[in-house]
Amino acid sequence: MNVDDFVDSIRTAKSTELDRLGSQQLLVALTGADLDPEVVLTAVAGSEHTAAETFSEWATDSERKLFGRLATQERDHYERVAAELDTFEPDGVDPMHERLRELDDDVSRAGGLVGRSLVGDKTLLQVVNYFVNKADERRADLFRDLRTDTKGNVEDGVSLLADTCEGEADWDYAREIAEEIVQIAYDDYADTLTGMGLDPKPIC
Repeated sequence: MNVDDFVDSIRTAKSTELDRLGSQQLLVALTGADLDPEVVLTAVAGSEHTAAETFSEWATDSERKLFGRLATQERDHYERVAAELDTFEPDGVDPMHERLRELDDDVSRAGGLVGRSLVGDKTLLQVVNYFVNKADERRADLFRDLRTDTKGNVEDGVSLLADTCEGEADWDYAREIAEEIVQIAYDDYADTLTGMGLDPKPIC
């Protein structure tokens, strides 16, 4: 495995899951089918708050400046989204972040960062599209900014792997973690839709 092939290998292995996470049904799952703007914003604020807490945990037990920067970035994301709401209360930790918080070495965390960022890119794309359809360009631009940062985190994860991987086994381990994170996010999405009596398979 090399730097250039790493992300492509994950996208290929998890193409179906990522395609479905990038469908219009994603917001249905995140909001419980209540597609009111306040509910959408609350769901995204919760995601960004959870990410900030995850990266803060990583930063406290690592000398990697990247993790502190990620925590600061996600706190900024959370604050920008929460500013669009009258009130916000955090509501638990999703399965993807539960797994991310179990990772305790640079290689697995870098792989986890790549997986989480690929999922986040799909989520934020749907949020951008939602506000475009609402003719709310100000909020669409907000989430375009967040999406740009999140896409950049894919490169951050790969750069960390380039610094820390000592051989093919480390690259394979990181790839397995990245794919696992995507799978956990997808399973959570699919289980939520199934519980609502909806089919997670269509990708329209």
